[in-house]
Amino acid sequence: MASDAPELFGIPLKYISLVILTIQNSTLVLVMRYSRIVSTEQYYTSTAVLLSELTKFVVCLYLSSKESIQENGGRLSIAKVYTDIMGGDSWKMLIPAALYTIQNNLQFVAVSLLDAATFQVSYQLKILTTALCSVVLLGTMLNAKRWVSLVVLTVGIVLVQLPSTNGTATSESTSPLTGLMVVFVACVLSGLAGVYFEKVLKGSRKSIWTRNVQLSLFSMVPALFGVIVVDGAGVRQNGFLYGYTGWTFFAIACQALGGLIVAVVVKYADNILKGFATSISIILSCLASVWFFDFHITLPFMAGTAMVIYATY
Repeated sequence: MASDAPELFGIPLKYISLVILTIQNSTLVLVMRYSRIVSTEQYYTSTAVLLSELTKFVVCLYLSSKESIQENGGRLSIAKVYTDIMGGDSWKMLIPAALYTIQNNLQFVAVSLLDAATFQVSYQLKILTTALCSVVLLGTMLNAKRWVSLVVLTVGIVLVQLPSTNGTATSESTSPLTGLMVVFVACVLSGLAGVYFEKVLKGSRKSIWTRNVQLSLFSMVPALFGVIVVDGAGVRQNGFLYGYTGWTFFAIACQALGGLIVAVVVKYADNILKGFATSISIILSCLASVWFFDFHITLPFMAGTAMVIYATY
């Protein structure tokens, strides 16, 4: 009997999405880090976040419109697409949109302050913040095994932060303590936004692509606000694309792609497979950091990374 699971070239879509997610997770942090140090003229992170949200909006609008065409017998109804996006409870996406926008800006800041490997491992703290937000906001009950995993995760991240005399990764631009604080705030925002978004999705009949159109559309408002208020003076003086290189556009594309892939994973895969993909991406990022950024792996870092991978999986 043929499987009902969607496939691409005979391969289940969930496995394809997870492979792409693994590559994207590994590539994003490396490209973001390199894009911040490759040039002496650093680009404004607020402009990168705005372009990322614009990219996601265009892609999700296309996919949402495609779904609408299929539902209407091959005809595109602009009025229906507009109603689906702006009507009903679309206002609910304003909160996660604002939270995700701030989080995305903090990601760029954090990767400027931490080496790629440390950022990748530390950012898994979002698992802890998401779990705690689920308990507080959704009343989720966690079993003993999950609590133990969260403790292991926390201890692992603490070990990764231990100072080492061997670390030489771009010391001129790293600031571990400040970077960790930025990561912590980003993880808290990620947890809040993720749990809220999950609650909206479970209580809605709208497609995940329509919800992502709303999310990216409403995210562009605070993103534009950030460009004007935070970097407005610099943008007016130097231009919107000041400091941009090909790596900057690559980082923007990777960040936008990540949001789309997560949407597919949420729809077609499960948390166990997603955790496995995250674990593999951590390993790949650490190995790549050694090669590209002359990162020195210490014993505490290895132990902490192993604990984070164990807790994640």
